[in-house]
Amino acid sequence: MNHDKSFDVVALGEAMVEFNQTHAGQPQYLQGFGGDTSNAAIAAARAGARSAYLTRIGDDAFGNALLDLWARENVDVRAIERVADKPTGIYFVTHGERGHTFSYLRAGSAASAMTPQWLESGPAGEILKTTKVLHVSGISLAISTSACDTAFAAMRAAREAGAIVSFDSNLRLKLWPLERARACIAHAVSLTDVFLPSLEDVEALCGISDPDAVADWGHALGAPTIVLKLGAEGALVSVRDASGSVKRERVPGRPVQLVDATGAGDCFCGNLLARIAQGSPMLEAARYANVAASIAVQGFGAVAPLPTKQEVEALL
Repeated sequence: MNHDKSFDVVALGEAMVEFNQTHAGQPQYLQGFGGDTSNAAIAAARAGARSAYLTRIGDDAFGNALLDLWARENVDVRAIERVADKPTGIYFVTHGERGHTFSYLRAGSAASAMTPQWLESGPAGEILKTTKVLHVSGISLAISTSACDTAFAAMRAAREAGAIVSFDSNLRLKLWPLERARACIAHAVSLTDVFLPSLEDVEALCGISDPDAVADWGHALGAPTIVLKLGAEGALVSVRDASGSVKRERVPGRPVQLVDATGAGDCFCGNLLARIAQGSPMLEAARYANVAASIAVQGFGAVAPLPTKQEVEALL
């Protein structure tokens, strides 16, 4: 890896303002922030990584709030563009007996107007040449056709510059049809160095539910490293070397009092990538990320409970 890089972790996607229901069935919401790749960029920054975010946001109050958030969290925003005629996306999280439900108001958002030309012509393209890791997700692909093309262009540019490319499947079938999701996610995995699926996503995509079979599926699509997120059960790390041999290890879950799982997977991704960028072996990075996510699920919202490096190291 080239260590003469300005950034450890750069993420591309859509950031949103979140309204999270504080008590099931009650019309009270806590305003926070979300957007899976933004959450991951913030998680990486709290883990000590030099982090940047690539997106478009509306020229509105919610966009201002996001810029204030990234400034507080030490996430570089030089490549974020304000768009006058398109809004910043928002979403609501409600809680019930079957877990949490997302309701989105993001159609026609500023982020969905990202294009490969925007990426190549401005500071975003330069940032991609100077990062150790680029992180994108299934949501980065799903919000619009042009955003999908932009994410693929970013993945190719980062690889050409010698960066590690990370991809979280993060399947949201409210955003796109299953057939398109399958095709686009398969292509994304073929451009990926570190694939970060969840068991739930892969079951929906192709019906595979056995963790070892999921890892085999990811390797067959072209990803040399799979870190399968298993929620309370921890994670499975599967690494295929240049000779084709595979080494696989489980990271056990940490039993904690679950308050809100919103953003736990993003927390895992950001912390894992921060550790990789800083030179940790994959299994060690996964153990660190597992502890970080176990802390995050003990608080409300996607961003507020993301742990600092000191909090994670205290438990390690």
